Amino acid sequence: MSRMLRASAIMAAGTMVSRLTGFVRTAMLAAAIGTFALGDAYNAAYMIPYILLDLLLQGVLSSVIVPVIVRAQRRDPDGGQAFEQRLMTLAVIVLTAVALVGVLLARPIMDLYTASNWTEHKVEVAATLARYMLPQIAFFGIGSLAGAILNTRDRFAAPMWAPVLNNIVVMGVLAAYYAVASSDIDKVSDRDLALLGLGTTGGIVAQAVVLIIALHRAGFRFRPRLGLRGSGLGEAARAAVWTFAYTGITQIGFWVTTKLATGAGARAPGAGNSAWAYAFQLFQLPYGIIAVSVITAMLPRMSRHVADGELDSVRTEFASAVRLVSSVIVPAGLLLMVLGPSVTTLIFSWGRMTTTDAIYIGHVLQVFGVALVPFSIFQLLLRVFYSFGDTRTPAIMAGVNVAINATLSLVAYFTLPDRYVIIGLAFSYLITYVVLCVVAWVLAGRKVGGLGGREVTAGLGRMYAAAIPAAALALAVLWLAREITSITAVSSAVVLAVGGGAGLLLYMVAAHRLRVPEVRSIIGLVASRVGR
Repeated sequence: MSRMLRASAIMAAGTMVSRLTGFVRTAMLAAAIGTFALGDAYNAAYMIPYILLDLLLQGVLSSVIVPVIVRAQRRDPDGGQAFEQRLMTLAVIVLTAVALVGVLLARPIMDLYTASNWTEHKVEVAATLARYMLPQIAFFGIGSLAGAILNTRDRFAAPMWAPVLNNIVVMGVLAAYYAVASSDIDKVSDRDLALLGLGTTGGIVAQAVVLIIALHRAGFRFRPRLGLRGSGLGEAARAAVWTFAYTGITQIGFWVTTKLATGAGARAPGAGNSAWAYAFQLFQLPYGIIAVSVITAMLPRMSRHVADGELDSVRTEFASAVRLVSSVIVPAGLLLMVLGPSVTTLIFSWGRMTTTDAIYIGHVLQVFGVALVPFSIFQLLLRVFYSFGDTRTPAIMAGVNVAINATLSLVAYFTLPDRYVIIGLAFSYLITYVVLCVVAWVLAGRKVGGLGGREVTAGLGRMYAAAIPAAALALAVLWLAREITSITAVSSAVVLAVGGGAGLLLYMVAAHRLRVPEVRSIIGLVASRVGR
């Protein structure tokens, strides 16, 4: 527990700065391009590199590459160096080729992911932006692999801090765009699109360079190696087949959501794909700060325990991770459910955005807040399967994901009023992950021989007992503010400072009194750092 907490604290610090600068970046993006036609086109194009990267590498990194590298480091006489070099060589070749093909096929790709009710000009703007952004696949993929190799060497800082540079670069680009370019899709020029697209890619290039330098300092020396026979990559390839299936099936669900969100935005401007994308990014903030940090520290250790046949240690590692993550995610989810519109009004009601647009994003964020706990626990459960090298079970669960989420999303799209479609899509996401969490828990428990369900449930009960009064206090502050004044960025800042701050303080006091050890550990860690 203490080792995981220390490793997670290092990563959480970097991730917090990364996510906070990402906060500013997202706010500046909305202020520069809004949530109407240009905003929807940008966000549709922006997601394509991440979709393709997820299909080709990102899912494989966490599920296959990290455990395989750990085994190679233990098995090979050279500590896995030749294996890592072959892996990096293969990544450079494949990802560069995919990026080039993506650029050539940008227009048909955007036709696939955008709604049929988009105009020809709007699709072409999105395709132009995609051509500038698709080279990110190579840089993001290579940087991610460098980060994975660093993680296997217990070097966690650089992968968590590198995105900060990415955000700073893009923030500079967005400031320039706001000053010289237009947010009207009918008036935007080729120069404007080049600034926006290439500037976004420039941030990813800077991030990759930082990770490559950090990997070099960690002792990795890149030497192109093409000989694959006997390299151990066949083992990774066999395991990756199911991971490709998992990510492919998951992206079918994402495709449905994007298609419906872009269609909703055409029917109700401001309540479409941009609103979904911005709310989803904010939803990922607490998960990214604590859960990703814990997962990154947990997976290599769980893989080592599985390799050594120590299932008791696997159970202990997982239970500690769930409790540690939940000690932050539980109050964060409840506070987002209450204060979502206040958060988005403070962040998004600037520049070319209106308060009404910002509040709408906040309502979507409220639903995502409820989904935060099941989503985070499900991601932890996936790492149990991955530590065993089991990629088949997650692929099967991905099919369940798509079946539920796509069905509920289609129902929402065709039955709800236009302005409520995106909120309905968020509810579909929530229900899907509640079901997936239950299914994954049962299956993972069978594999490990139990996951300490009683202990985890008791811990979650104490956390909710401490968090519900905190959320109620925040709600009371919000109600009082609404009675006194109208909703503005200033009043929202006051509500967040008073209601959110007092709510978090009440949660920490209540959790301490209810003997939630994870909160005590976090408080002790912070106190010791401040004392130093």
